Amino acid sequence: MLPLFVWGIIFVISLFVLVKAAGYFTDSAEKIGLYFGLSDFIVGVTIVAFGTSLPEIISSIFAVLGNSSEIVIGNVLGSNITNIFLVIGLAAIIGGKLKIIYEIIHIDLPLLMGSAFFLTATIWDGVFTLPEAILCLAGTVVYFLHAVSTRKKHAGIETEQELKRRNIERKTIIILFISAFFIFLGGKYTIESVIKLSEILNISKDIIAASAIALGTSLPELVVTITAARKGKPEIAIGNVLGSNIFNALAVMGIPALIGTLTIPQNILTFALPMMLIASLLFFFMSQDKEITRWEGWLLLIFYAFYIGKLLKLC
Repeated sequence: MLPLFVWGIIFVISLFVLVKAAGYFTDSAEKIGLYFGLSDFIVGVTIVAFGTSLPEIISSIFAVLGNSSEIVIGNVLGSNITNIFLVIGLAAIIGGKLKIIYEIIHIDLPLLMGSAFFLTATIWDGVFTLPEAILCLAGTVVYFLHAVSTRKKHAGIETEQELKRRNIERKTIIILFISAFFIFLGGKYTIESVIKLSEILNISKDIIAASAIALGTSLPELVVTITAARKGKPEIAIGNVLGSNIFNALAVMGIPALIGTLTIPQNILTFALPMMLIASLLFFFMSQDKEITRWEGWLLLIFYAFYIGKLLKLC
């Protein structure tokens, strides 16, 4: 009982450190990028987009290095399911109604569905290979170029004086390096504790990844989305989830697979994968009237409760 408690504490602390350090790293990197003259929209679609997915990426890399590559797909699918069912569901309930803008329906939603179906096609045979990883990373570049071209239309023009007024403090650089070190520690011990807990509880590592790790690494999206919904900025809330899910399906799968072939467990193919497709399709159809209501938010939360219950064999 004591080893279970100890490793459970290690898991919670290391996951918290990983997520928190990723937040500090992203903030520092954003300030440094602005200091060197990168415009807001470039910083947004590169540093911020990458930074919010750092917990998923780092934990996935350590999983592959630790010969536990099945954690990667559990993390990716679990995070995407959590983002739609839990994050969008809560945002709709708290915000009362999420209004959806034109660009998301006609560009981002098709890209979301495309990434979901492409991920399905690549893992259907039970492995995720290097050529498939390269194709996923090529898809990431396509999404990045789309994001840049979209934000350019809405970006304000900064004067040379405004850029010169930006200053960088020494502590920003120090925070960047310290947070990078804690990202390393958090990722290492998150995966190590998952492996130990799976052995103690006799639960497969991919199940823990699809539930506990997925929820923990989705916390940045949860905070950003709910804050945006409360402030009456639904386009930020929905855009954040869409971007995160597309990035997860393409980059978070692609980057770890550069290190080694990813193994896809059968139970992932029979349950988590269909649930991810259901979540994506539900979001797609709910968005067609350009809003997600509070009642639809409750429906998404019911789906999330079912997903967790079934995953942990509670129902």
